[in-house]
Amino acid sequence: MTQIPISEAKAQLTDLVRRAEDGETVILTRHGQDVIRLTPVRISPQLKAKRLAAIRSAQAAVAGQLPADFDAARSQDFLYDEDGLPA
Repeated sequence: MTQIPISEAKAQLTDLVRRAEDGETVILTRHGQDVIRLTPVRISPQLKAKRLAAIRSAQAAVAGQLPADFDAARSQDFLYDEDGLPA
């Protein structure tokens, strides 16, 4: 477990976050009192599956709406005129 004053943590935040992600308990203190515990965010398998299902549903919904010859590189042709201004 690592305890570090908030005033010192500012300069080490990236390192402290990495350590917390790796499973180390990192506690930030103010005036010697624990105030914050850095812990990694864990997404439940159910929430992860729900999010993936929503993404796949959205992909399926738009799949038939694009022209067969759609090319992302050409998408700007529809958004901008010859002078590069919004159409």
